[in-house]
Amino acid sequence: MACAVLGAAERLDPRELTDLMMIGELGLDGRVRPVRGVLPAVLAAADAGYRQVVVPEPTVAEASLVPGVSVLGIRSLRQLIAVLTDEPVPEEENPSGEGRPDPLLAGLVMPGTGATAGLPAEGHTPDLADVVGQHNARRALEVAAAGRHHIFFKGPPGAGKTMLAERLPGLLPPLTPKASLEVTAVHSVAGTLPPGQPLVHRPPYCAPHHSATTASLVGGGTGLPRPGAVSLAHHGVLFLDEAAECSPRVLDALRQPLESGHVVVARAGGMMRMPARFLLALAANPCPCGRHGTTAGGCECRPSSIRRYRARLSGPLMDRVDLRIAVEPVARRELLALGRAAESTATVAERVRAARQRAAARLADTPWQTNSEVPGHELRTRWPVQPGALAQVERDLECGLLTARGLDRVLRVAWTAADLAGRDRPTKEDVNWALELRTGVRRGAVAARTAAGAVAGAAEGAVAATGAGEPATAGTHGPARTVPWAGLRDEREPEAGREQQTTAGEERPLTPGATATVPTVPVRGERLHATPDPRPRVALVRPVQSRGER
Repeated sequence: MACAVLGAAERLDPRELTDLMMIGELGLDGRVRPVRGVLPAVLAAADAGYRQVVVPEPTVAEASLVPGVSVLGIRSLRQLIAVLTDEPVPEEENPSGEGRPDPLLAGLVMPGTGATAGLPAEGHTPDLADVVGQHNARRALEVAAAGRHHIFFKGPPGAGKTMLAERLPGLLPPLTPKASLEVTAVHSVAGTLPPGQPLVHRPPYCAPHHSATTASLVGGGTGLPRPGAVSLAHHGVLFLDEAAECSPRVLDALRQPLESGHVVVARAGGMMRMPARFLLALAANPCPCGRHGTTAGGCECRPSSIRRYRARLSGPLMDRVDLRIAVEPVARRELLALGRAAESTATVAERVRAARQRAAARLADTPWQTNSEVPGHELRTRWPVQPGALAQVERDLECGLLTARGLDRVLRVAWTAADLAGRDRPTKEDVNWALELRTGVRRGAVAARTAAGAVAGAAEGAVAATGAGEPATAGTHGPARTVPWAGLRDEREPEAGREQQTTAGEERPLTPGATATVPTVPVRGERLHATPDPRPRVALVRPVQSRGER
């Protein structure tokens, strides 16, 4: 406006202002002050056909990132007039001292965020070698970084959930030139670019407090909306520690950007579409006190309190999380072991980089870059897995344990696991491991325990029957089976000497070593077996009702 007035007063030639874009704030003392969003403004000017821009001197490095645009940095309106009239440019005093931040930039920082909010600290990268144990969680962290899959850590306090999440940004590869411009533009609009760092090269890391509001998380504010934490973590990591303590409304606001990769915020001052393609990491305790399900015990939370605490993480939100890891406390032997070094961040980051290169080569002719972005239809039709690898997934779909969205996310994680292993297609082991991380059911361990229990139960029944002086008929077929009385004790009448009633209606006293003859329940297909059936019979025991659960 000042230049337009000077042009009307014939102090300046209006033709000199025709193709010139000026970005800045003019103070009452004639000095030009920096403003937010210089980089996206220059990008818009270049798209509109402008090739010369004038910006405040502190933002010259930021504006120079746009190729094909000539940038002029000034300190005052007097300097601009001198340049446009071909007069000697006067010297202006630099308001910022050597090595000190410009006080004019203090008003550009959003309250409570700091100058480097969302950006990693230079020279300080937490090393993954500091994490002791947690082998399953470390592997899941590597898969999350390779395929940009959302991850959820659940475990008691002090198990290492926060340590693992803080080392996730170090595993991500450096930003591409296009991604660097996008991240820098977002932080320029937010006013969080630190002085002397015009371009962001590393993935950002944003960890807001669990008391953050919806506007601070997804963006908003009075007048023109400003970027929130989801946009500040664009192409980086958004970590929500103590996620169960966050407001359910705030957590549910993440569902839309997790799917679309952007946020549209409408206010009275205008509407803004901000990018928000981030990697979400959640961490929560199993209960309000954090000791539920631990080996040490000591949890005093009521079952209803535990249910309400876990329900704060809604089903639709958790359905968008690919990896769910139970972080157990580190054993004393692993914690105090000497000379047992774990893999460093640099070693794991190299494997992550190689896995991303394999995925990028496979997705070269597609609009996607990582496995987490590929639609499920394309995975099922264009890149099928090995034959027979989806057997368990199909059974879970029929039983209702897995949704259609869950199937797509299991396939994406399986492809990432195959890329890390250097395989062309996911195998049955890759799919089952991805399904285990999705559902939280360790199927291999359950099968192993079931088989071991069956063998041990058959051997125990034979030894008990032989020791009582009776023939070992625990595995024979017939109308009756001889088993020790200890296996038939009623949990509701545990006192010794009390008489119990067998299935046939006969009452006998409980004496040590006594046996009872109980008719067996025929098993489907049991008559076709020619050999004795070693499977043990499992009795259902009524669970003990806790206080307040009646």
